[in-house]
Amino acid sequence: EIAAQLPTPKAVLCVSAHWETPGVMVTSTDKPETIHDFYGFPRALFEVQYPAPGAPQIARAAVHAVQRAPIALDATRGLDHGAWSVLIAMYPNADIPVVQLSLDTRRPAAFHYALARELQPLREQGVLVLGSGNIVHNLRSIDFREPGGFDWARDFDAELVRRIQQRDHQALIDYDRLGPSAQLAIPTAEHYLPLLYCLALQREHERVSLF
Repeated sequence: EIAAQLPTPKAVLCVSAHWETPGVMVTSTDKPETIHDFYGFPRALFEVQYPAPGAPQIARAAVHAVQRAPIALDATRGLDHGAWSVLIAMYPNADIPVVQLSLDTRRPAAFHYALARELQPLREQGVLVLGSGNIVHNLRSIDFREPGGFDWARDFDAELVRRIQQRDHQALIDYDRLGPSAQLAIPTAEHYLPLLYCLALQREHERVSLF
């Protein structure tokens, strides 16, 4: 439903929680493979293929747009499940070119926000920048017997929604200062950081929609 409401993008640049690298990289292959980077799930998930084409020209555009840090081209990596598990619902025909931008998790949150702001020229070219992660991601604390989730998880989710709607980006960059719930919700940064890429690309006149 969300994809149907958006203009058809020229390409998708996905920032996924599941590609962490030393330094920043971007996929540049013409035909990215479907990566099944998980274990312990039903066989059907390992059989899923998402044969979207790559977009080397968009990868090169990202390299030229970003001055904050060098971006290396990766001509071998495909699409991880942080990308294809979302895109297969949005664009099931796999006819929109896709590239992925990696997370340099050696860097602080402010670096990712600032880097993302430099990707604005890609938006102007019709590229959809997609952040794929989780606001609350603490696998060690999961309890499937807790039907509504933990209070701290619901509270932190609501706090972030409020900050997003208020456009309080600085507080969201400094998420580790948002109290003890933040430490429980974000024990490691990789699932949170994609959100900052989306926030950084919000233009002055743009409102946030939640779904």
